[in-house]
Amino acid sequence: MEEKRVSRQILSGNQAVALGALRAGVHVATGYPGTPSTGCLTHLLSLDPPGRYIEWSTNEKVALEIAAGAAWAGRRSLVTMKMSGVNVAFDALISIAYSGTHGGLVIYVADDPGVSAGMAEQDTRGFARMADLPILEPADAAEAYALTQEAFDLSQAVGTPVFLRLTTATALAHSTIACESLKELTAPPPDCELRLERDISRYTKAGSAICQRQHAAVIERLDEAEAWIHERGLNRLALSTDPGGIGVVSVGPVSPYVPEALDRLAVPQDDVSILRVATSVPFPRTEANALFDHCETVLVLEELEPYVERDFIVLARQIGWAGRLVGKLDGTLPRIGEYGTEDVAAGLEACGLSAVTRGVGASPKSTSRESQATLRPAPRPITVCPGCPHRGTFLAIERAIERAGFDKDRVMVTGDIGCTILGMNPPFDLLWNEVSMGSSLGIAQGYVHAGLKTPVVATIGDSTFFHGGMPGLANAIQHRVPLTLVLLDNGWTAMTGMQTNPGTDEAQQPGNRRIDPEAAVRGLGPNSLAVVDPYDLEQTTAAIAESLGSEDGVGVVIARRECAIQTGRRGISYGRVGVDPEACILCKQCLRITGCPALSLGQESIVIDPSLCNGCGLCVPFCPTDALRKECS
Repeated sequence: MEEKRVSRQILSGNQAVALGALRAGVHVATGYPGTPSTGCLTHLLSLDPPGRYIEWSTNEKVALEIAAGAAWAGRRSLVTMKMSGVNVAFDALISIAYSGTHGGLVIYVADDPGVSAGMAEQDTRGFARMADLPILEPADAAEAYALTQEAFDLSQAVGTPVFLRLTTATALAHSTIACESLKELTAPPPDCELRLERDISRYTKAGSAICQRQHAAVIERLDEAEAWIHERGLNRLALSTDPGGIGVVSVGPVSPYVPEALDRLAVPQDDVSILRVATSVPFPRTEANALFDHCETVLVLEELEPYVERDFIVLARQIGWAGRLVGKLDGTLPRIGEYGTEDVAAGLEACGLSAVTRGVGASPKSTSRESQATLRPAPRPITVCPGCPHRGTFLAIERAIERAGFDKDRVMVTGDIGCTILGMNPPFDLLWNEVSMGSSLGIAQGYVHAGLKTPVVATIGDSTFFHGGMPGLANAIQHRVPLTLVLLDNGWTAMTGMQTNPGTDEAQQPGNRRIDPEAAVRGLGPNSLAVVDPYDLEQTTAAIAESLGSEDGVGVVIARRECAIQTGRRGISYGRVGVDPEACILCKQCLRITGCPALSLGQESIVIDPSLCNGCGLCVPFCPTDALRKECS
């Protein structure tokens, strides 16, 4: 038998999950892009491994359903999403959890403590607890590679879906990992017999008796998972040399900071008992009991919600442990943001450990998120890219509101997820809110029904429209709600890294078929529909202004122009914008109104960076002296 060749590779956590899934024999992988999880499925697609089916799905719920169907048929399946995607998928997930699985089904979720990628700072472990599903939490990319394989083994051994939870730090940070060669990892997965099981008592929810039996079964599977995890030693306990003293519980990505904090405090690691928790659900009861037996004080370190800490409190009460428990619930550590070495050191000091020596220039202790925020550089508003067609759309909405005789500050313009939401920032200051994928349409209808007398405009991107916007639009059309939808169609799921969506004109996987957003909207039957080029400011303004005047049903304006990053990659230019220095009076109108990064302020005139400008010409109409002019390439 040929011996497997192992090499050392530098991988991100996302890439490690991808390769771990291949190593585990994954057959189907699905997902929806969302930072910080996007890199996992992107890496799988780039490898194009034979014998595996991989896709970006319409949304997370659809992705989960595809993966679950494959797993019910006996195939190992992976589904990927960010924490907000669990909200979308959970309606299906809770039922799938009750039914269990045959092939391994792993749900990879990347949480975002510190909110570096936007959205709510939610903790996926709450969903795992609600669904009674195990959740594995790697501390770094190397553990992500190993625990991904363990997750598939656990899922198949116990017959339950398994969460794999990384955070931004573990998903995007890199480690050196020993793994098989890409040739071996991307080989076709081992074949297995497909299962076709007709069992309505397992795969339906037709009646209370069926649902309650399934509920009992999922709880039983979680107990089995606890025993399996303990047997595999996934939660690692190292007791101090002497009994008594301090025990430290570190969950997932916090674990690497514990030795650093002990070094900072000049405390030998053997003087502290350490439990590295890789599975917060199910609770590592056996290891926790051993820690309580050995320690008088226990510090629990976990980012976001104090789930593990509460489990320790319950266990302490059950066994009559009289020691001291330190963490979030006693006010020592915060419930927001990422943890770092300083947070861990602060927790250790609260337990009675103090620095024997602190080197000159050591960072002062700080656990206050507010105080840390004051040390950060001033925020800079994020705007759309040079040449972005959305700039033209935002400018046109502003002009249309003014042309229709309304005050911009009195017209509700709802925003949505993706590049679209950048219209909330200067120089546009246009969008009022952002909730979740597709919510712009529902929120807009709420404002109409509340009795708002000025027009209501909803904005949404093409990928978000397919993800979650179509039901809201159908509802508005059905109920003849007077509002305007501006669909910003740049052809890509752009903000997360140019993944394809159903409307992408190019780069569809072989055998796929494009769905035209215009045809989809037209099929729903709005009162009016216009397709415009957002580089044509007058055309786009006129179409939106006309729709604003309607008081009987939904008007839709599709602003269609491909993302400037993608056209730039193909070397496409739309001419050139020149500057007449003698005509320029440095009024800064072009800068103030468009905010285009290709424009800057020179000593004598506006300067255009030719490496950034794609010749869209959106700045030209705003120059009062005609110093800016569109030229042919």
